[in-house]
Amino acid sequence: MTPQREEAERYLRLARRDEAAFLALLEIPTVDFSIACFHAQQASEKALKAAMCLLGVEFRRTHDLEALAGQLVDAGCSRVIAVDDLRRLTPYAVEFRYDDEAIALLDSKNARRIVAEVLAWATTLLESRE
Repeated sequence: MTPQREEAERYLRLARRDEAAFLALLEIPTVDFSIACFHAQQASEKALKAAMCLLGVEFRRTHDLEALAGQLVDAGCSRVIAVDDLRRLTPYAVEFRYDDEAIALLDSKNARRIVAEVLAWATTLLESRE
């Protein structure tokens, strides 16, 4: 196994861990939605970075999902997910963690869908390159 593949698999494991935290937090009524969505954003970010590791695409430290997906497209990947979806999830990484009244950019149904789509895409990519 190559170091790139090992790192890609590690990122995907971490993405799944964040997805699990996101889904669990959604079930707790006292947890603010933006806190749950932080983990949705993190799961999506790590899934994109898993693909980047596998493909040898260098990335800088960023939480900008749209930028990461753009780098993947530039490297020849098919579009991961709609840019608007990634754009709505990105602010939960930083901006909304420090805001006591986060703007509702998503609902739980769409947040679940985005995370599921990004993780499924990354998983399929890794499986197709075994």
